[in-house]
Amino acid sequence: MEKKTIGIVGGMGPLATVDLFRKIVVHTKAACDQDHLRILIENDPGIEDRTAALLWGGADPTPKLAAAARNLQRGGAELLVIPCNTAHCFFDAVQAAVDIPVLHMIRVTARALEARGVRKAGLLSTSGTVQTGIYQDVFSGPGIGLLTPGEEGQKDLMDAIYWIKAGKMDFDDTGVRRAADELMRQGAETLILGCTELPLMERIYDYPVTDPTLELALEAVRQAGGEVI
Repeated sequence: MEKKTIGIVGGMGPLATVDLFRKIVVHTKAACDQDHLRILIENDPGIEDRTAALLWGGADPTPKLAAAARNLQRGGAELLVIPCNTAHCFFDAVQAAVDIPVLHMIRVTARALEARGVRKAGLLSTSGTVQTGIYQDVFSGPGIGLLTPGEEGQKDLMDAIYWIKAGKMDFDDTGVRRAADELMRQGAETLILGCTELPLMERIYDYPVTDPTLELALEAVRQAGGEVI
């Protein structure tokens, strides 16, 4: 299979974009530079806040998302990935803006959990992702039940997410762990790190987790003609 160029619609946030880029590289079988995949990155941190747009009447991020996708296609990208879960609420507009496939991170994650036989998962994500029900809609197909934190736990998650977006990794993660413990007590078999900032939290790996960023990276490697390791 001829290798394809991957385009990353990034900046949401920058650290999450770096995390996806790194995971694609680390999980591509390669013996030298030339064995790796070509990757283009459009890192636009000016894309409007997705949760604010969905829940609080904030500015629409769709024009900048679509523009980033078009820029990547013009630059030679042959498939696109978006390292932001909440941005997938605007997925159809991004796909409509280009003539190349856009991989859907949440669908990729659902397929991975279905293959593992998971029947109930806890969702750690932004309030925008939770309240739009995008994970619930996608996961209803394979019949995977989703648990979400209570109001206090969700607030703790949002605080942590915005700390990480600001590049501050030394925050008190007691609230996040409390939310995770709540979901595990309710029977979650795995915790979905449904915001691309959350995989950057080292202590979250104390729990059985599923990282959609990693699942997207692996699928991108496969779709681009690389070999996964």
